Amino acid sequence: MMSNCISLDASFRIYPIRGLAGTFHLLLDAVRREAVLIDTGLFGEMPQLGRILREIRLTWPDIKAILLTHGHLDHTGNLARLKELTGASVLAHPLEQPHIDGTFPYKSPSRLCGVMEAVGRTLFRYQTVSIDQPLVPDAELPYWGGLRVIHLPGHTGGHCGFYSKRFNLLFSGDLFASYGFSTHLPPFFLNSCPEKMEASLHRVKALAPHYIIPNHYSGLDGEIHHKRFDCLMESHLRLRHRQPL
Repeated sequence: MMSNCISLDASFRIYPIRGLAGTFHLLLDAVRREAVLIDTGLFGEMPQLGRILREIRLTWPDIKAILLTHGHLDHTGNLARLKELTGASVLAHPLEQPHIDGTFPYKSPSRLCGVMEAVGRTLFRYQTVSIDQPLVPDAELPYWGGLRVIHLPGHTGGHCGFYSKRFNLLFSGDLFASYGFSTHLPPFFLNSCPEKMEASLHRVKALAPHYIIPNHYSGLDGEIHHKRFDCLMESHLRLRHRQPL
């Protein structure tokens, strides 16, 4: 495991691109000489992504698809520019289009998320993009050796992860954040349908991927993030089942 990429075998690699608000990922299929993106970041990532493409000798049009875990600004900030450069199809759950457009009707307490995003769209001169291919839960996507859409609502209604059966690896989006000092669920004011979070957590627990890679983390190590997720679930379940004295 390298500091700047994961080589899962001779053909498939993961390149993290870290920016102002988190990390998104370039997935390389070296045999087919093509790549896909999972999310697009917010600010500071484009020079890194361009450098990686030059290092692996790909061009922008070699990125064949942009897969969005959800439509929050820190995941779609570079979407319009990347769509322009690559011509790639944008794939996202249809419930995410209002988030991408900045028209989602946030309700208290998630109104704070809406205010933050409105400010960010102005600061970063955000441009909206239409979803080209709506994601269907459990659909198999023909990228990176096969990726299954895992619907994980809670953070947003159309929040999705992407699961590689070949590598038993889940890209979990913003289901949780994984840092050495703190592994936690998204702050309550960022979740537009928190009542659905519980079922999504159990869906990942039942899927039991060997590797998990979220979008907000320290250290590119899917095994560590899986262990942190398991610890988070244990703590979460203890709190839910704690009986009053």
